[in-house]
Amino acid sequence: MGREISWEDFHTVDLRVGTIIQVDDFPQAHKPAYQLRIDFGDEVGVLKSSAQITYHYKKDELMGKQVVGVVNFSRKQIASFMSECLITGFADDEGHIVLTAVERQLPNGSKLI
Repeated sequence: MGREISWEDFHTVDLRVGTIIQVDDFPQAHKPAYQLRIDFGDEVGVLKSSAQITYHYKKDELMGKQVVGVVNFSRKQIASFMSECLITGFADDEGHIVLTAVERQLPNGSKLI
């Protein structure tokens, strides 16, 4: 387990639901990855993210999928791509990422409370 955090610490992380609206290959990435564009609703808008999720997911099955992302994460330059948010997921037994998703369809931009 990581270090203990307070409720105040937790509330600084802005976790939102968004819908993947574009998926592109990312051949410049060091590890296989996609470039994603995710619609996080009117308040946040559309953000870009690089995600190493090619093992479990094909591009066409990602389109329209709702994911959970950290929208107030620092931007990060990855090769020629500026990642603006962090899409969340968990590693399986082999280290391949399985995306965090919501159980039911939610409005884009819904915030974890």
